[in-house]
Amino acid sequence: MDKTNLAKFVKNLFYSIDKAWKTKINTLSLSILYMLLGFFVSTTISTIPGQTGDWGIIGAAIIVTFYERISQYTYPVNFKTNFSKMFLKRINYIKIGILYGLFVDAFKLGS
Repeated sequence: MDKTNLAKFVKNLFYSIDKAWKTKINTLSLSILYMLLGFFVSTTISTIPGQTGDWGIIGAAIIVTFYERISQYTYPVNFKTNFSKMFLKRINYIKIGILYGLFVDAFKLGS
């Protein structure tokens, strides 16, 4: 049976999306986007507990626990699937963005 034009169009569309998803420039832009998301999260984490002044220790404990868990899952040598590898890389970029944002906030408070 012959394929219809709609089936050919959908197949080509998914092929081009898949091809564009696997390019290196897309990976770079996604890593920058996730780092900026982490920067935003760090700004949120550092300003909300700062309003009351008594949540600093709890916030620091949450951040350290988050960091240690992500590092525990990110840095082993073996990964089960490619999906989990990419997911953990993205979470690691968010983690790097959070750390960068906290350093920037510390420098803003110090000056």
